Amino acid sequence: MSRHPVSSKPWIILVGGFLGSGKTTLILAAARELERRGLRSAVVWNDQGKDLVDSRYAALSGLRSGEVTAGCFCCRLSDLIDAIDDLRTYSPDVIFAEPVGSCADLSATVLRPLLEYSDSFHLSPLSVLVDPHRARAMVEDDADLDMRFLFDKQLQEADLVCFTKSDLYPDYPELRADHVRQLSAKSGQGVAAWLDEVLSGAIASASQMLEIDYSQYARAEAALAWLNLRAVFEPEGLLSPAMLLGPLLDRLDAALSAGKIPIAHLKAIVTSPTGYLKAAIVGNGQEPVIEGDLDASPARKLELLLNLRAVGQPARVRDIVQQELHSLDIGLTQCAMDCFSPAAPVPQRGIPKAG
Repeated sequence: MSRHPVSSKPWIILVGGFLGSGKTTLILAAARELERRGLRSAVVWNDQGKDLVDSRYAALSGLRSGEVTAGCFCCRLSDLIDAIDDLRTYSPDVIFAEPVGSCADLSATVLRPLLEYSDSFHLSPLSVLVDPHRARAMVEDDADLDMRFLFDKQLQEADLVCFTKSDLYPDYPELRADHVRQLSAKSGQGVAAWLDEVLSGAIASASQMLEIDYSQYARAEAALAWLNLRAVFEPEGLLSPAMLLGPLLDRLDAALSAGKIPIAHLKAIVTSPTGYLKAAIVGNGQEPVIEGDLDASPARKLELLLNLRAVGQPARVRDIVQQELHSLDIGLTQCAMDCFSPAAPVPQRGIPKAG
């Protein structure tokens, strides 16, 4: 296992990939690997909205983090640079940055501008993560064309492609890419080797410049409903995180499926004085991936954060989530919900290509 020397110039590692490809899981696994090597890490999360599950989970995991919200990194580049500067007060050796899962054209609008800061930090190649199951679905005749457009564009600009979830999908489809790897953040397979590679300087950053029609890009983004929710429950009796999260996810999955609304990514975390539970699904009818304490004791007050990305109209998605949330009838006392389609991307740097 190689060790990279501590430097006053941290490495910036962008981890891209489509919604549900495993970006957060890999970052947390890589942060644990770096800690075993005696190195510090931090992360900048990115989202179109606020009340982020990832930020809460990172805090519970002890990882220092910042946020860039209300737009993707390309549209909020100055905010990304500010967030990186803020995290540098913690003296991390590595700062991960996770762009929005529907974002593309990162090489031109984010990585190339960041190369201008080479006196302040090292920039790793753009790793784009791919869920093998999603990759196969994207080439089917019935694949959503807007989602396929976003998926394909992300792959085309990758410096390094990593097929994830190898513990579930040991085989993966062939891609036309120069650098393709396989890993599993859950089992640890390939994580250390991936870190060594992106910290070695052997693969150039922003080597693949994308041809992209920004009119089509905007239409594809607008096909998504983006919902972020924060709710507080104070039931009459005691309630555990599992007793809240399990039934809610089952009801949401069933209701969205009945409404013919494809789930791109749904993740939620419930926290209470007795513990926390996080769950995520990346498609309708899938078993959730659970992290945290399934056996956390019942409590009198629980907080829920829920982030849903689905293909459909925001008003319809909002109505479904609101209905299922209230139908639980378990002492909902506070609820803040934001549901919208992402606005057309307008990068701070780079020239959008006209349609």
